[in-house]
Amino acid sequence: MTVLATAVRLFLAATLSAGALAQAPLPVGNAAPTGYAVPIGGALSFRNAEVWGRLVQLAGGQGARFVVVPAAAGKPEKAGAQIAEALSRAGAQSEVLPVAPNWPGRPANEAVNDPALVEKILAAQGVYFAGGAQERIVDTLAPGGKATPLLDAIWQVYRRGGVVAGSSAGAAIMSSTMFRDAPDTLRVLQGELREGREVAQGLGFVGPALFVDQHFLKRGRIGRILPMMVAKGYKLGLGVEENSAVIVHGDEVEVIGARGALLVDLADARQDKTLGAFNLKGVKLSYLDHGDRYDLKQRTVLPSAEKLADTRIDPSATDYRPYFDNQPFYPDMLGDNTIVHAMTNLIDNKLPEVHGLAFAGEPQATDAKGQLGFSFRLYKGQGSLGWYTSRQGGEDYTVANLYLDVLPVRMQRPLFQAWSE
Repeated sequence: MTVLATAVRLFLAATLSAGALAQAPLPVGNAAPTGYAVPIGGALSFRNAEVWGRLVQLAGGQGARFVVVPAAAGKPEKAGAQIAEALSRAGAQSEVLPVAPNWPGRPANEAVNDPALVEKILAAQGVYFAGGAQERIVDTLAPGGKATPLLDAIWQVYRRGGVVAGSSAGAAIMSSTMFRDAPDTLRVLQGELREGREVAQGLGFVGPALFVDQHFLKRGRIGRILPMMVAKGYKLGLGVEENSAVIVHGDEVEVIGARGALLVDLADARQDKTLGAFNLKGVKLSYLDHGDRYDLKQRTVLPSAEKLADTRIDPSATDYRPYFDNQPFYPDMLGDNTIVHAMTNLIDNKLPEVHGLAFAGEPQATDAKGQLGFSFRLYKGQGSLGWYTSRQGGEDYTVANLYLDVLPVRMQRPLFQAWSE
């Protein structure tokens, strides 16, 4: 019997008793891991060499062993094989584990207790969660909120310095609380935030203080992260864009990939509970672009070297010469990339603030909240800064410390009428 096999059997003996799983709480509150949590915002291109290569590098470089857990996928065999191939092209040794509710002929509740699969995880330097439905991951690895031997093994890899990564659903499970199923962002903003429906327990790899959301800019999810953070007491949130990733290691966050991530800080935000609907003032927003970093302890933005070598934008400086002089209005603040477009325009605009709305354009007649919309006021304040550079012909901004107020409004119906002289 190998040393590793002996360790696996001792490990399982501590978690199994009389042939049944001795359910232990999720290990969220244990000592801080030394590894890397890498939530990926979804829609990760298999040609995104930077993200795939960085995962392998963090796990130890060429030949690093990765296991793929496709529990979230509707077609786990296919999804797992594609991910394993991408990791292999980046230099890893990768293997797909048959752990998924939809895996043909292999019950997931057996797989998560299989000593052979536990041994494969303990021998790995990296674990990758496929995208799909995040509730499948949690329901498989932590049924009833209790950790299985497979999940405990993943935590062992993470604690000793390994990589735990995942795209889309694999990013959602990184927080101790996650969105279970909440595709309608406006409905969440209007108050639809129910335990076991929209809200559920995550696996907590980024720790209890940071909330993570995915597909963030593309799907306008600023409208759902704010109510969740308030409801669950989070002060810091991170919305990761598609085809992009953030590396969370200790107190540092680093952004890699095609786009970036939105950092949401509620440390000084306040609510008026007399308004009868969701509202929040003084939200601090920072947009972290490719190559930027963020210090979670100091709560400071650290732009990339490329940005630091180019143009700094300081609205409080005497030589501030903003590029934009338009007065934009955003009729759908929950639209595709709207929040970051508003931020990058404002930091480089002579205006002190910009405004927008979020509302249902065509609500159902039976919808009691059909007239409930929200005004968004985005404004400059203490510490508002920006950095600008061009990359591959594009215009890239990093934006630190803009402020946001969200207030409920009553929308008029109809919104418009035919024009007549």
